[in-house]
Amino acid sequence: MTQVGEAIARYHKIIESEPYIDLAWAQALQERMKAERLGGRMISPVLRPHFLTNREYASLVKAAEALFSAINRVEQMALSSSALMARLQLLPAERMLAAVDPGYSFVSVTGLLDTNLNDGTLRFVAHNAEAPAGVIYGDTLADLFYEAAPVKEFRKKYKLKKLGGKAYLLNAMLKAYKDFGGKQKKPRIAIVEFRQPFQTAEASEHALLAEFFASEGFPTEIVSPDQLEYRSGILRRGEFAIDIAFRRIKLQEFLVRFDLSHPLVRAYKERAVCMVNSFRSELGAKRVIFDLLTDDSVTARFPAGERKAIKEFIPWTRLVQAAKTTYRNHTVDLPEFVMKHRNKLVLKPNDDSADLHSFRGAETDDSGWEKALRQAMRTPYVVQEADEPSHAVFPLLQYGSLMMKEMQVDVHPHSFLGKVHGCSSWLSVAGSNSFSTLTGLAPTFLLEGK
Repeated sequence: MTQVGEAIARYHKIIESEPYIDLAWAQALQERMKAERLGGRMISPVLRPHFLTNREYASLVKAAEALFSAINRVEQMALSSSALMARLQLLPAERMLAAVDPGYSFVSVTGLLDTNLNDGTLRFVAHNAEAPAGVIYGDTLADLFYEAAPVKEFRKKYKLKKLGGKAYLLNAMLKAYKDFGGKQKKPRIAIVEFRQPFQTAEASEHALLAEFFASEGFPTEIVSPDQLEYRSGILRRGEFAIDIAFRRIKLQEFLVRFDLSHPLVRAYKERAVCMVNSFRSELGAKRVIFDLLTDDSVTARFPAGERKAIKEFIPWTRLVQAAKTTYRNHTVDLPEFVMKHRNKLVLKPNDDSADLHSFRGAETDDSGWEKALRQAMRTPYVVQEADEPSHAVFPLLQYGSLMMKEMQVDVHPHSFLGKVHGCSSWLSVAGSNSFSTLTGLAPTFLLEGK
């Protein structure tokens, strides 16, 4: 049994024994989550942390940093190559805003990789060019679980290390602001978000982030785009002048509601506000970025370490189109190849959208796959070699009873200015493609041995 396997077995034995079997500790833990305002719905559905060994985490950090560097290199190349830019399938407004220099040298200040981590092997299946969701939730959950009664008992034999992330996020934002040329010693931060219907200001992760930024001496407000004004060279919400706009909205969602004359866009173009992440970071949000990374003609002159990481850790990915391409050094007709090899492929929309769905070939019949391919030929989609998701059994509290359930585990290493600091572990019900109340976050700890 592996070190993690032994640790999980030990933890499960603890919570299934006296005095923890009565679950009073679990109910107390959930009450503490509510008190800490960890989402309107319970952000963590499980009663066990996710464990990583030091070796696993070190490998994850090394591989992820190589990939973040390669992604940044492709983005910089695309900015100076109309041919590469065209391959990213940007909307005209996205391309126009990508051409605007944000005032600092980093394409993405923050980001994350969606990772399948299976028994020490890892594969990166997606890149998200946005502030890592779960940073402050993850930090808060780790603090709560660390002091939970069975975790304290578990720590008598195993040393656990919390990873943390919120301080690195703030530091990255401030470095970007300094590179931008910002002069304020304590810049004022606006967290720009679309508030969901019936969402209160106190219910979001952004409220906790705002409190953290303010506690560090940086005045912070949560702002909706329709509250923004741009006058006299200053972006503001009412009397609150904004130095850093921490963008928590997707550009395409923004463009559905607003045009390029919006105050946020005008302030950004005139370099009156430091935006993190910039509109330019949308280049890396396109799933077709993995097409460019796995195209040898694009990456031939990349550093050896980055090319090695791409080959080892990124699955083969291509933009779906009527064309010939290469697969493992063989030339293939892409649509024909996709139809023939359904069981080992997945179709994903180029943009992360609630309106467009992914299709896993192994879970789709022939007629459904043919229909999905026709859709992928009309709307920008990528086809990717499927990778086996990571699964693990977690204890849950349901209807007052302890239940064991197999969950899919997606690990997201967090990047701040290209360096990895911490990661989050997102859980979903194994084998389910629909929303479930069991979807959520597990605190992530490094397991440092007995």
